Amino acid sequence: MQKSPSLIDSHQTREQRSDQKKMAKQRQRTITQFLFIVLIVVVASAQESEPLTPAMFIFGDSLIDNGNNNLLATIARANYYPYGIDFGRPTGRFCNGLTVVDFGAHYLGLPLIPPYLDPTSKGSNILRGLNYASAAAGILDETGRTYGQRISFNGQISQFQQTVTLQLPSFFEDSSKLAQYLAKSVFLINIGSNDYINNYLQPNSYLSSYVYNGEAFADLLINTLSGQLVRLYRLGARKMVLVGIGALGCIPSQLSMVNSGNGCVDRVNALANSFNTRLIGLTNTLNASLPGSFFIYQNIYDLFYDMVNNPSTYGFSISDRACCGNGKNGGQLTCLPLQQPCANRNQFIFWDSFHPTEAANAIIAKSCYSPSATECYPISIYQLAQL
Repeated sequence: MQKSPSLIDSHQTREQRSDQKKMAKQRQRTITQFLFIVLIVVVASAQESEPLTPAMFIFGDSLIDNGNNNLLATIARANYYPYGIDFGRPTGRFCNGLTVVDFGAHYLGLPLIPPYLDPTSKGSNILRGLNYASAAAGILDETGRTYGQRISFNGQISQFQQTVTLQLPSFFEDSSKLAQYLAKSVFLINIGSNDYINNYLQPNSYLSSYVYNGEAFADLLINTLSGQLVRLYRLGARKMVLVGIGALGCIPSQLSMVNSGNGCVDRVNALANSFNTRLIGLTNTLNASLPGSFFIYQNIYDLFYDMVNNPSTYGFSISDRACCGNGKNGGQLTCLPLQQPCANRNQFIFWDSFHPTEAANAIIAKSCYSPSATECYPISIYQLAQL
């Protein structure tokens, strides 16, 4: 007996529907598997791009100022051409391009850290850190006063206190979450050079060299700095990098003041070494006395001295004069507005009378921020960020 056409059609329809359902389920499984794979890739990419530290907070002077002094009544500013010529525009950095902390942020997976005084440094823009550094600033409040307005290290700490109490709390559920964020962040302190070149070594403007010999002045600076770092600790800082003073006797401004052409000024370098020796000791003392803290010392002096005395080893050919400066060694008067700088900037260690070129900054940053860092004690900044 044959099935009626209507029954056959109905049976075929049911089979077709069943096949369609199976195909739909298979497509759904395929789509689900695809989305799962995409999710894995996205998560893996996010993990790869996740910074090693939540944020970096930067304190210091013109070596790492990235625009704060643009907004101050001071002659210590670099918001004009040819500063920033290799950055693309003048930003306030005292360099032809990037500074050490700019390169450092890259090594840690962070963006360029914005200056505290910039009007756009608010809201979520500050969550990766802030730069409080101010050109002409020092450990001592009086340092750099001949330049006009500047934010001393004490003032920078007060600005950070404002950040911690007024800006950051709104981004965290409670004070314990904020404390964790700060404890995981890196704090970079590069201060002290101006206390010599814009204080102690200017006897016509400051009394410090009449009151203190070199050793006593270094003691004064370290004792003052110790109290300032404890203040930062009480505000939540735990991972702190203390940057030593470089070979100040080798910079063009100091070379221009001596008649000899026999290299660096030993007396000035001796002052820097007195400070650095005490700074290493302070690193050990603070690590032992402040619970939960981890201080490291960045050795700028030895690397920079070697760069100046063995420039070809590092790819440089000119180590005793500024790329953009005036007078002897380009150090008597620093880089002026619209002055034409040297064309071969990567061959120069010094950009102006006081500051390194971008090429020199890249080498200094690699020596402490990179996985292969060798110039930090007891560990690198790269390792510190991961603690």
